[in-house]
Amino acid sequence: MKTNNLRINQLSSEGYEWYLSYLNVLDAMDIEKFATFLDENCVLIMNNATPIEGKKAVLEGLSQYWQFFSDLEHDLLNIYGTDSSFMLEAVNHYKRLDGKEVSLRAVALTDKNETGKVISVRLFTDTSLLYD
Repeated sequence: MKTNNLRINQLSSEGYEWYLSYLNVLDAMDIEKFATFLDENCVLIMNNATPIEGKKAVLEGLSQYWQFFSDLEHDLLNIYGTDSSFMLEAVNHYKRLDGKEVSLRAVALTDKNETGKVISVRLFTDTSLLYD
């Protein structure tokens, strides 16, 4: 993960550390560790696709998505919001299975419940270059 381009971070120190650990698990593409961050009733929305509802379905969908590339690295630009509802602007760097590197601008909105589990993620990015 890259943080040297982070301009604005509105999270508390604790919130930021939590988010870095969350993103590190995503960058490692570790589905078991990622599962520990999710509420059983979480929802994932990617662009205009039908929402994926429930922890099991989110994990299955993410596992399928990860089959299209071998590496992922978040390059953080801005984090706006509070420790329970925030938005990340980032450039996500992917290495496709054919070895080609692709960088995509992305925005992710994340909500956590009172127990600190993720209940909603809305991700907006044009992933078409991952499949060209």
